[in-house]
Amino acid sequence: MSIHKLLFLLLGPLLLAWPAAAQAPAPTAAAATTLAPKKQLQALRIAEAIKLDAALDEPAWQQAPIATDFIQNRPNPGPPERHKTEVRILYDDANLYIGAVMHDVSPDSIMRELAARDNFGNTDFFGVFLDTYQDKLNGYGFFVTPGGVQMDARYSPAGGEDFNWNAVWDSRTALRGTDWVAELRIPYSAIRFSAQPEQHWGLNFMRQRKKENQGFFWNEVKPAIDGFVNQWGTLEGIRDIKPPLRLSLTPYVSGYVNHNPLNAEGTRRTTTSFNGGADVKWGINESFTLDATLVPDFGQVQSDNQVLNLSPFEVQFNENRQFFTEGTELFNKGNLFYSRRVGATPIGFYDVQAADNEKIIRNPAETRLLNATKVSGRTKKGLGIGLFNALSNDVYATIQNKETGAERQVLTQPFSNYNIAVLDQSLKNNSYVSLINTNVTRFGRTYDANVTGGLWRFANKKNSYAIDGRVVYSRRRGNVFGSDAQIDDQNGYKYRVSVGKISGSFTWNLSHGIESDHYNPNDLGILFGNNNISQELYMSYNKYKPFWKVNNFYSWWGVAHSLLYAPTQYQNANVYGGWNTTFTKQFLTTGMNFDANPVTRDYYEPRQYPLGKYWVRLPANVNVGGFISSDYRKKLALDVNGGIRVYEEDGRLPRPRRAGYGVSVSPRYRVNNKLNFRYSVDWNLSRNQIGYVNGGMDGNEPEDQPFLNDVVLGRRNVVTVSSVLQAGYTFTNRMSLTIRTRHYTSNVRYKDFARLTPGGEEELIDYRRNRDNTYNAFNVDAVYSWWFAPGSQISVVWKNAGTNFLEANQATPLYFDNLNNTINTPHNNSLSVKILYYLDYLAVRPKRS
Repeated sequence: MSIHKLLFLLLGPLLLAWPAAAQAPAPTAAAATTLAPKKQLQALRIAEAIKLDAALDEPAWQQAPIATDFIQNRPNPGPPERHKTEVRILYDDANLYIGAVMHDVSPDSIMRELAARDNFGNTDFFGVFLDTYQDKLNGYGFFVTPGGVQMDARYSPAGGEDFNWNAVWDSRTALRGTDWVAELRIPYSAIRFSAQPEQHWGLNFMRQRKKENQGFFWNEVKPAIDGFVNQWGTLEGIRDIKPPLRLSLTPYVSGYVNHNPLNAEGTRRTTTSFNGGADVKWGINESFTLDATLVPDFGQVQSDNQVLNLSPFEVQFNENRQFFTEGTELFNKGNLFYSRRVGATPIGFYDVQAADNEKIIRNPAETRLLNATKVSGRTKKGLGIGLFNALSNDVYATIQNKETGAERQVLTQPFSNYNIAVLDQSLKNNSYVSLINTNVTRFGRTYDANVTGGLWRFANKKNSYAIDGRVVYSRRRGNVFGSDAQIDDQNGYKYRVSVGKISGSFTWNLSHGIESDHYNPNDLGILFGNNNISQELYMSYNKYKPFWKVNNFYSWWGVAHSLLYAPTQYQNANVYGGWNTTFTKQFLTTGMNFDANPVTRDYYEPRQYPLGKYWVRLPANVNVGGFISSDYRKKLALDVNGGIRVYEEDGRLPRPRRAGYGVSVSPRYRVNNKLNFRYSVDWNLSRNQIGYVNGGMDGNEPEDQPFLNDVVLGRRNVVTVSSVLQAGYTFTNRMSLTIRTRHYTSNVRYKDFARLTPGGEEELIDYRRNRDNTYNAFNVDAVYSWWFAPGSQISVVWKNAGTNFLEANQATPLYFDNLNNTINTPHNNSLSVKILYYLDYLAVRPKRS
């Protein structure tokens, strides 16, 4: 393909959209960035009981003021809804009641696929949003579908829309003629608000009509305006309610049967365990809540996606433990908290060694937590305060003498305390200032770590421009674990400042930052590489209203540049861009992206510290990618994306040109409103990649001995295939079964080897050891979940996991050989049952006569 055709493919849609933007009259552009007038709704106090049945037949519902005349937000922002939505709000001393009637054409127009909790699926929904402190930054969202499936979320500048948050509330839905009706009861214990005699809350409602892929808001939400909570209306009329005593206990019991055929000889391969503990929630006052988990059990969380890691950086895994995903928006400010550090692999796990006459019979790969506690909330003046603390016990590896059977213990993780403190002050105009401190204290002769950061964001009154930034200081003191050597990165810092236009069709952002060579937040945070000076200009142009044959158009482009901080040397630069759009009739979403990079210096790949002396030279390269996503309303939908990266030929050595290719195909099929299947396969090929020989040199290998003091790079082909099959059957809106199967294989085939010398030069060497390898991982996670009462659950989980690592002549690049190999490898199997029961003090306390 010629460069002219490539440029047309990349920039053609942008050029088509530009004239339409230029012809748009100025008043329309100004209106798109002006906040809509704030609507108001009066809540009605009731004395009689409300039966939650989606009938709305109590007289109070007819007396309450109506919120209607919703405004479309997507796909065409601005027009009023044609099929009316009517919402009313009632309240008493304990609950907020929301009754909503969604008028439609016919029952067939109301999409109602069932899904597990917090999953929307292919369905209509109704949602209510509450900003109980009216700070225009933080809020709650409660959603329900025609099938009765519940979702809830928190909204904040740090967490965006966070569906990991869960509250205990109730709802009922029903189809009534051509309408569907939702009735929600939200207890005051599920939210936080001040003790003022009269409440003034931010309020909005949302309706989705999946049949037309339309979304509507009661108070108009304009996509060209930065922010979401700041575009809500207000709820008035709530008086003389008191924040209740928010006290709940959720005890659990769990039992496990685990079979591991790889356990050492002489040890039991089938084991059982029984656990018990509890989660506690206590509303300290109207603003702050304490969440604690006592003797937590995370054995049922989804298995990690294990991968072969050839990079110099660690693999970042998703957090699947509910305690660490729910209500953590304050602690995630500044991205200084990587929750997987709590209960992570012991710091001495990889250093355990056995003598010739010994064997390792136990080396725990996880640190068991004793407890974890969160205190968080926000005052009526907008000050958010968060405190997090967790304790983990000593962890020991067990080594046994082969001759005598005597055992000795090796400490791999000392008793540790993890702590986070956050202050976050909300300001006018969607602005804030924050202070965050993270601390890890380990007992015994090792090191402690402390990180302190300040963040700020100031926007102008029109919310059109903003400046933001952060300054972070890291401090570590003590010895390297298991050594008398002092920790070497004792003090470090990071800062970043940016300024930009944040609202409108055209936005931009200019940023600059530094991470010093000793900056290290990784004891409780995550950072892949420090020692950087970086700057970037980012721009975007979006069209939110339909034109031509598309619903919208989003585009972005920018330029970035970075230097090594110490010594100050060139590292990389790149130009990037992309666009995506959705076609009006087919709801087919498509887009493309590109980036172009001149010669890059990779200072991390050689694994030589301090950085700066050695680097791997990457030739100039260009990447082009694209994707197509079909209409999810259809029974069969398909996502496809792919990309290609081509490199300039590196004439320093007689090597073939490098290249990278990737393709992902993800079909999904909905059999009916209860059963669905999803499959995804990702294939990636790196051809003639140059990288550090994984595993390094081994002094016990004769072929390695001449190169022990060298940095050896290999030219290799790396093929990685990952496939995931998921099936879900939802029996009712409170009962579901999901099965997820994943197979991952990565093959590394070396072609030749070179010695890296200072200054990025390479020279071919006669290195004979076969370093080919194949890594396979296979997982099955089957989960049956039944919410038998609000907040109470029974879950049955089966896990099957197996991995193997093949080296040299055993490694094979053939996919089906690897699949067969993996399936036939002995697997670890675990079957568990866990019962949670939610106890609310307000519900179980003795009734006063």
